[in-house]
Amino acid sequence: MQSFKPLLDRRALTGVLHLPPLPGSPRPGPGFDAILSGALRDAEVLAEGGARGVIVENMGDAPFSKDHVEPHVTAMLAIVAREVRVRFGDQLVVGVNALRNDGLSSLGAVAAAGGAFVRVNVLVGVMVTDQGLIEGKAREVLTYRRQAATEAAIVADVLVKHASPLGPVDLAQIARDTFRRAGASVLVASGSGTGQPTDLAEVRAMRDAVPEATIWVGSGVTGDTARKVGRVADGAIVGTWLHKDGDVRAPLELGRVRRVAEELGQG
Repeated sequence: MQSFKPLLDRRALTGVLHLPPLPGSPRPGPGFDAILSGALRDAEVLAEGGARGVIVENMGDAPFSKDHVEPHVTAMLAIVAREVRVRFGDQLVVGVNALRNDGLSSLGAVAAAGGAFVRVNVLVGVMVTDQGLIEGKAREVLTYRRQAATEAAIVADVLVKHASPLGPVDLAQIARDTFRRAGASVLVASGSGTGQPTDLAEVRAMRDAVPEATIWVGSGVTGDTARKVGRVADGAIVGTWLHKDGDVRAPLELGRVRRVAEELGQG
């Protein structure tokens, strides 16, 4: 498997390959060959623009199943992730996120791809989402990691976007539980939805609660905000703004990737 260490360097940019609807999704898609070709094109833009990591995710499959994906989705995520890893080697550290919250399939895909990490949206607790109630499955994720992908890092959201807790929450305690009890490698703070800005006060609160943790911002980063984000976070996952005109249906734009990578690194 790839090493995750390059993404632990200060202020690394991790881009996202937002795959269109895969075959069998609720909405029609362009077919897997076109999806793979587009993913490799966008991965090349990320690599040339200075991104250090990339997450392959089935974003076009919305509305999502809340806690599992079909076997063919796992296979297709694995194929895309492996093709990216083979083509770009250590230039891009590859991760997988099987939406909405299938950590086991993400681990299986990243193991087959020889990647380095998975993103898990709800690792602990219970969140109310548009898919219904999603429960964290930290035990199952950690147990399966020992079986299939021992070295894979777990990038875990704390109060993930497009979701709300069942009641009042203590952000500091959730951050501590996610990192110290659930075994997350990196904590992610995000805004209310895709492309929505992250409250940097929450990043600071998480830092105070878990000073030993690596903390990334997971939504809303733009060329205008990346430097400010880099002053408080250890890195960022950037998806929406890197697309031409900020449209996730459009290809990634090299100038936008370069700008975010440079600004984030100077934070």
